[in-house]
Amino acid sequence: MDWAFIQEALPALMRGAVATVAVSLAAIALGFAVGAAIAAASTARARGLRAFAALYISFFRGVPLLVQLLLAYYALPFLGLDIPAIVAAVGTLALCCAAYAAEILRGGLALVPPGTVEAARLLGLTRTQAFLRIRLPIAAQAMRPALVGEAIMILKASSLISLVGILELTRTSQALASSTFMPLQSYALCGAIYLVINFTIMAAFRGRRRA
Repeated sequence: MDWAFIQEALPALMRGAVATVAVSLAAIALGFAVGAAIAAASTARARGLRAFAALYISFFRGVPLLVQLLLAYYALPFLGLDIPAIVAAVGTLALCCAAYAAEILRGGLALVPPGTVEAARLLGLTRTQAFLRIRLPIAAQAMRPALVGEAIMILKASSLISLVGILELTRTSQALASSTFMPLQSYALCGAIYLVINFTIMAAFRGRRRA
């Protein structure tokens, strides 16, 4: 690859990478929080909560993320909700992430021994406190590899927000390819940056596991 092209393109791509990481982290944090609530609803005694959780998960896992983004970007203004593109993008990524995180956490909740929760209730914890302090941490720890995998998937899926005008890593590489007439080099450098980001996440996760 041409070194002069790398020197010219790298600053812009790094700004795009920062935007990608920022959007992804916001979506993942919101998604995991909403996912925990959906997981709790899916295991609740109330039939209505379980039905809502099942419907939520079915919709966001059944409809392609690209379609969800386009609906949020075009349908919400049509309904009178004029929100910035970045809010629509982060919100859609977060809601989609929540559906997958909820299923992962639901599997983790099933691994929590019932006696652990009963002991927490005997110590005076409410049902909500037992969920937040006992069941959810145990489930998250058990499902941590799957949750990290979901976080990486959301980071890669964030490339789709380029279609609604967000200047992140993929859109920046598209702009470079158009302005320099070097699409192969632009997209190869873009892919390398994605790879470095994902390897960094996986390395950090492995480091925490050893610690």
